[in-house]
Amino acid sequence: MIVIITDSASFIKNYIDDLNDRLRQYKPGAELTAIQKSWLSFCLTGILMVNAVCWAKFERASIGSYKLAALSWMFRNSKVSWDFLLFASVKLIFKKFGITGGVLVFDESDRARSKTTKRIYKTHKQKHKASGGYVNGQTVVLLLLVTDSITIPVGFKFYMPDPVVSAWNKEEEMLKKKGIPKSKRPVKPALNPEYPKKIQLALLLLENFKKNHPEITVKCILGDALYGPDEFMSGASYLFGGIQVISQLKSTQNIQFRGKKKTVKDYFDVTNKGVKATIRVRGGEEQNVTISSARLKVDAHGGKKRFVIALKYDGEKDYRYIVATDVSWRTIDIIQAYSLRWLVEVFF
Repeated sequence: MIVIITDSASFIKNYIDDLNDRLRQYKPGAELTAIQKSWLSFCLTGILMVNAVCWAKFERASIGSYKLAALSWMFRNSKVSWDFLLFASVKLIFKKFGITGGVLVFDESDRARSKTTKRIYKTHKQKHKASGGYVNGQTVVLLLLVTDSITIPVGFKFYMPDPVVSAWNKEEEMLKKKGIPKSKRPVKPALNPEYPKKIQLALLLLENFKKNHPEITVKCILGDALYGPDEFMSGASYLFGGIQVISQLKSTQNIQFRGKKKTVKDYFDVTNKGVKATIRVRGGEEQNVTISSARLKVDAHGGKKRFVIALKYDGEKDYRYIVATDVSWRTIDIIQAYSLRWLVEVFF
C-alpha cells in the first residue's frame, strides 16, 4: 500500500501547540520555533503513517515535499531541548488523561542496527536471535507508567557494556576452559563510571521520575529477573519511602528456612509444595495456576526477609519465583500487580 502525506495530521498539530504552551510554562525560552513545530508535526505524522522512524520513508510518503537531508539535518542540528521536550510531553499527557497515579515498570529492549555502525549512539555487539549470529545494536532501558487507562513511556536510557570488561569476560571464559587457575588469570577490571550497569540506569530513571513528577502517586515498582538483586529492589523501595518493589529470583538462589540454607527451587519443590488455584489477572479471564508462597530470608539480599512466591500457569513446566520487598501484601495482590509487567511486552 502506498502512503502519501500531504500535510501533518490536524490532531498532531493541536498536540504540538499544546506541548509548546507547556514548554513555555515550564521553561521560558525552550518553546519551539515555527519551523521546529512544522518539522516535528510532520515527523510524528510520518511515524503514524509508515510505522517507522525513517527519513527516507518520510520523504517518499511526502512525494518529495520534505527531503531526507533536510529532515535529518533538523534532527541533528536544530536547537531543541530534547530532555525537556519529553518531560513536558509526559506532563501534558498526565493532564489530558487525568492521571494521578500508577505502577512503574522496567524492561529493556535490544534494537538491531547493522553489522557495522560508527555513527549510531552506544551501539555494541549483540546476539541476533533471528539468525543466530551477531549484529551491532542498541540496548534501551525503558521506564513505563501503567495506569487504569493507558500505558506510556516516561523515561529511557541507553545501556552499553564496558568494552574492557567484555574483553576480560571473553578471555576469562577461554582461560577457564583451558584449566588455568584463578590465581594466574587476569583480575577483573574495575568498574568504569562511563559504563553504568542497567540497574544503575534504572535507579537514575526512578530518581528523575520522582523529581519531575511529584504529583504522581506510585503504587509499586516492577521489573523482571534482571532487577531482582537487592541493589535495585532496596534502592528503588528507599527512593519512594519504602514502596513495594516486585521482581523475580533465580531458581538457584538461596533462602533461609528454620536456620537451614536451601535453594528457592528445593524449598518449594520439597518443603512448601504448590497447590492448585484460580486467579483473575487485571480483570481478565480466570486462569488456573499452581501457587505457593512464604516470607523468607534471601541470602543474596543480605538475609532480608522477602515475600517469595512460586507460580506456575497451566501448561508450564517450571515455576517462576516472584519476590517482593513489602511482606505485608497478600499473595494474590503481588501476583496481580506483577502481571502488569506483561503490558510492557504488548507496548514493545
